[in-house]
Amino acid sequence: MSAKVMVAVTVAADPVTAFEIFTQEVDAWWRHGPKYRFRGKRSGIMRFEPGVGGRLVEVYDAAAGDLFEVGKILTWEPGARLAFEWKGPNYRPGQVTMVEVRFIATQDGTRVVVEHSGWESLPAGHPARHGMNEVPFLHSMAGWWREQLASVKAHDRRTP
Repeated sequence: MSAKVMVAVTVAADPVTAFEIFTQEVDAWWRHGPKYRFRGKRSGIMRFEPGVGGRLVEVYDAAAGDLFEVGKILTWEPGARLAFEWKGPNYRPGQVTMVEVRFIATQDGTRVVVEHSGWESLPAGHPARHGMNEVPFLHSMAGWWREQLASVKAHDRRTP
């Protein structure tokens, strides 16, 4: 069974626009600081490279090629679905979790649903777990994604 978290938010934008906000404006809504960025206090620019095979990266110096690759994009369906690998800076080779984002049309706009799964691939003592057992850790990750989605909602100027 997969250890996962699922969180959602509704934005006023239509699904295609919500997808564009999530992917093209990622650095504008992705929170800053050591809790949210991949190299602690050294904050770069978050960027999705569009399309299957692209990547989610945090770029520190583009000219020097200095970046952190969060993961490869596995699904790129504008207005419907995005899926990508997720690797933290302290993951060993082969350790990876998965993020799937769905964009569901609603009467009020779009429901953006994030499901982050595969946490069982990280052993109990893994640094990413911050010393927490599975249930508290998953609650913590759900809270982290809720904070990120609150930023997506705040960034969408159409959402009241």
